[in-house]
Amino acid sequence: MIRAYSWPTPNGHKVHIMLVECELEHEIIPVNIGEGDQFEPDFLAISPNNRIPAIIDTDGPGGEEISIFETGAILYYLAQKTGKFMPDLAGDPAGHYATMEWLMWQMGGIGPMMGQSNHFRNYAPDKIEYGINRYVNETKRLFGVADKRLGATEYLAGDAYTIADIACYPWMRGWERQEVPIEGYPNVKRWLDAINARPAVQEGVKVLAEHRRSGPPQGKAWEVMFGAEQFKRR
Repeated sequence: MIRAYSWPTPNGHKVHIMLVECELEHEIIPVNIGEGDQFEPDFLAISPNNRIPAIIDTDGPGGEEISIFETGAILYYLAQKTGKFMPDLAGDPAGHYATMEWLMWQMGGIGPMMGQSNHFRNYAPDKIEYGINRYVNETKRLFGVADKRLGATEYLAGDAYTIADIACYPWMRGWERQEVPIEGYPNVKRWLDAINARPAVQEGVKVLAEHRRSGPPQGKAWEVMFGAEQFKRR
């Protein structure tokens, strides 16, 4: 049994999609990041960086319980556990490393940059033009990187759908809100449409939908997510 501690964010949806795609028995435990659930000791015990999602696998290696945090590590773990959506290192080393490249591209690039773009445009109390321009332009640059790649391959890591696509899709599907002119990235648009058509993806992005905010966080939620509460040492 996989217990996933999560919330309806792009990072949360990566794991929601993977669990459905792999047909793994699982339970979703909401972690309300606007209320500060991510700072509770029980959650910090499995996610010391106080970020969602994190998982506990009650049937981990050797039958022992294991917890995993960071979405790249979670996706890789679940791929290794199930033998799905990750080329085998021995059988297809080039495919394996290509998947790792594009997974890391998401973790270090498209996710953080789109997150910063969203923050400076929608959440920051002061509209700082330099910050907005920097992250909006970097997001567009990264869409260009993906578009070039997807002009040569069907999916990010090659001809097969992998955890690299699962990692990138929940972020990149938000192109409109991120002011990305998708008509300028036709290969990304084709890729988004193909992934969006997958039943498991459609199911995964609906997980915890009843908790989704209708707008930017306000009051306590803003303070917990972006104010002094966020930066306390725990």
